[in-house]
Amino acid sequence: MRTLKHILIVLIVITVFSCKNDTSKEKETISETVTEIRNDIERVEPPNWWIDFKNQKLQLLVKHPNIGNATPIISYAGVTLEKVNKANSPNYLFLDLDISEAAKAGKFNIKFTLEDDSELIQTYELKSRKNPAEAYVGFDSSDAIYLITPDRFANANPENDEVGGLLEQGIDRTNGYARHGGDIQGITEHLDYIEDMGFTTVWPCPVLVNDMPSGSYHGYAMTDFYKVDPRFGTLADYKTLADELRNRDMKLIMDQVANHCGLEHWWMKDLPFKDWVNYQDYYEENKTNWNRETTKMSNHRRTTNQDPYASKKDYLEMAHGWFVPSMPDLNQRNPFMANYIIQNSIWWVEMLGLGGIRQDTYPYSDKDFMSNWAGAIMTEYPNFSIVGEEWSYNPLLIAYWQEGHVNKDGYDSNLKSSMDFAMQKNIVDALNEAESWDNGLVKMYQGLANDFAYTSPKDIMAFPDNHDMSRIFTQLKGDVVNTKMALSYLLMMPRIPQIYYGTEILMDDFDNPGDHGLIRTDFPGGWQGDSVNAFTGEGLTDSQKDMQIFLKKILNYRKTSEAIHNGKTMHYAPLSGTYFLSRTKGDETVVHILNKNDEPIEIDLNNYTEMGLKGKTLKNVISGETMIWGDNLELKSKGVTILTTKL
Repeated sequence: MRTLKHILIVLIVITVFSCKNDTSKEKETISETVTEIRNDIERVEPPNWWIDFKNQKLQLLVKHPNIGNATPIISYAGVTLEKVNKANSPNYLFLDLDISEAAKAGKFNIKFTLEDDSELIQTYELKSRKNPAEAYVGFDSSDAIYLITPDRFANANPENDEVGGLLEQGIDRTNGYARHGGDIQGITEHLDYIEDMGFTTVWPCPVLVNDMPSGSYHGYAMTDFYKVDPRFGTLADYKTLADELRNRDMKLIMDQVANHCGLEHWWMKDLPFKDWVNYQDYYEENKTNWNRETTKMSNHRRTTNQDPYASKKDYLEMAHGWFVPSMPDLNQRNPFMANYIIQNSIWWVEMLGLGGIRQDTYPYSDKDFMSNWAGAIMTEYPNFSIVGEEWSYNPLLIAYWQEGHVNKDGYDSNLKSSMDFAMQKNIVDALNEAESWDNGLVKMYQGLANDFAYTSPKDIMAFPDNHDMSRIFTQLKGDVVNTKMALSYLLMMPRIPQIYYGTEILMDDFDNPGDHGLIRTDFPGGWQGDSVNAFTGEGLTDSQKDMQIFLKKILNYRKTSEAIHNGKTMHYAPLSGTYFLSRTKGDETVVHILNKNDEPIEIDLNNYTEMGLKGKTLKNVISGETMIWGDNLELKSKGVTILTTKL
């Protein structure tokens, strides 16, 4: 009897425990299951998030009429609503969430109880991350970047040329400042061409919606930071581009803007806080007559970021002033704005599986925020890359913004790469000037010597031109040989090279140098009916075809050249109108020779014995011919010679 009694007690305990467990599981299942998708709220951003980030905090922007007086509730395992923040506008709430390690991917409802006891429900989703953080590998010196203005590259889907409900309508290819119809699909459909040319990375100018009344094609006046411009395509199109690049072992760089938005951004009609944008009070007082005269414009004196003698007035006018009247300056000192921008960047990295970010107008934003922004991204993605635009010809300013640089003010940007406008100018000057003691090729030689100022020269982005400056062919006065010298040098030096679309076919802006509409000319062959097609070579001139082949050979050699990617750099002071540079790693040495002499010249190679090439066989990367490095080298004509020991 005693034994039977014990057995019965044990069975009862097991049954009770089992029931409790079942009840617990049932509750957990209920909390993690959404039977009906509800989207009662006008806007919630970010529109979704992911589990398993290092930073478990998430702040949701909630926008809805009179939502500020609502009481939100979240019941989902692993997610805690830590704080509800009211804004100055009654139409916003900012919700601080903690997403713990226990949180699982799934959908859950956020319930908002209004003052009249009515309820609004918004279904929110946490997704599983497709790849571990370490798998997001950014661009580096092994890459060659192809910069594209999407509206001007290729129109693969004419159906999205006209989209109703937007402020700017119509396509006019004769107008350099109107929409021309290029789209994301146009880039995707020509990846064969881009890859075959030898590029490894694609950087399109921004493709997020710019619902502006004019000039909306360029993409830098965003009116929604989470929406692809429908004239460029859809989020699915953007993801397809990223996926197709990844399938080719190529990378996608996203062009982002933390400094400003477009004047027609949806929040400009109802700003959440009194300090959401800089000079907001001034804007509110004058917005009915808003123009260049009434805008608190930036003075563009970016040196105030570093200048120990700068007045506070000058710094504030630079950092807080609007970039242009149509682009409100975002106030990153507002903590909610700061969170918004950081989360938006991470959302796009995760959504697209990006291979890098290019941050526009880097020094114009609050520099402490920018350090936090870059640091937050690099914390989540330790192998990622970010490049910031600092349009300065002063190497000291370029160096200041690179991660790890020892700055006197203690500032560390957390920014892996900055942009080498200084070297761009040195190259143009060097090739346009006649040779003398302090002019000509010595400008390139001395420019590269400035690398002592940089923490990591090979992580700086170099370029011959871009979407904001005259085409390199124009800058070099239509000289094809000089253009070849400029491009080849950029591809050989210790940098991350970026080439603007159309440079490979000598696109120019001779008719009106510096005109942005002309700089961003349509790529021939990107539109049905184009008489010239640069993708196939049909209709190109001999010079254009020759340049295309020239770049293609160098880029494809560069793809597998460890010497160029990470090799030791050595160069010699220009002599007799020539300039020698070498890159060496292991058994591979690449020698780059620039020659500005119109007549044949014989070079005494004994001046270059440090390269250790005596008696070795080298191949000409362009012609394929081989030679033995002896005592002399005849350069028969002005131009570029690239030799390699890798046969």
